[in-house]
Amino acid sequence: MRQQYRRDAPLVLLFLAPSLAGFLLFFIIPFGAVVYYSFIDNPVSGKIVGFDNYAALQASGSFRKAFVNSLLFAGVSVPLLFAISLGLSLLLKGKLPFRQSLRTMFLLPLVVPVASVILVWQTLFHWHGAINHYLMEWGLDPVDWMNTRWAFAVMLVVFVWKNAGYNLIIFLAGLSNIPAEQYESASIDGAGAFRQFLHITWPGLSPTSFFVIVMSIVQSFKVFRETYLVAGAYPNDSIYTLQHFMNNMFKSLDYPKLTAAAVLLSIVIGAVVYVLFRMERRSREALQ
Repeated sequence: MRQQYRRDAPLVLLFLAPSLAGFLLFFIIPFGAVVYYSFIDNPVSGKIVGFDNYAALQASGSFRKAFVNSLLFAGVSVPLLFAISLGLSLLLKGKLPFRQSLRTMFLLPLVVPVASVILVWQTLFHWHGAINHYLMEWGLDPVDWMNTRWAFAVMLVVFVWKNAGYNLIIFLAGLSNIPAEQYESASIDGAGAFRQFLHITWPGLSPTSFFVIVMSIVQSFKVFRETYLVAGAYPNDSIYTLQHFMNNMFKSLDYPKLTAAAVLLSIVIGAVVYVLFRMERRSREALQ
């Protein structure tokens, strides 16, 4: 086996070379440059200042607000997106009328650019938008959706709308891999729908659920594009995230804080994903 491995290794590396070169050129080297810039005072003089840039971040009120908001948004949006996606996949797996049409409808956010439909969200949640128009018709007071704490709920809706279709496809693929014989056997034994879900569907979806959670966490930290298009560069405090902070540091050419924040963000995401991998491995070993 070792001789065969040594003989095939050059050929394997040859096929992997384009991908490895692209990964090195567009990810590893730029990230290494970001880490380096986070320890210098500015890109011109390049004087090493150690962890002073990170200390300046800790003293920044806007950074602390953005950091807490990012964690809060991830903590709320990921479970919400997971539950909605899983529920939709279970509904669409069954004998639901217009099932194929509904699947296509939920997939549309994946193929339609966000920038092209963001005008619809602005029209809905603007002070003079459609929702406030109907509220006033029903005798209710209008709501300033994007300039109050309601902005957080609006961005949750946008986030779920954008990502539910992707998770739906993943869950449907996971459900299709569960043998139908298990459900038939459980039905013969008298197990109801809830017990079938608890003892067959949920354990069978464990690898799929883990992948969905990891991808949802990553996406929750990348919600800046939607927020920026809906609410602008300086949104309500409740939806001011780390990417808003980094975007504003870029505009002000404050590269030390920008790069330090980028490194901290990558560390947080990496740590969360690592913990999830450890939990998934332990749960898999426990089932074995």
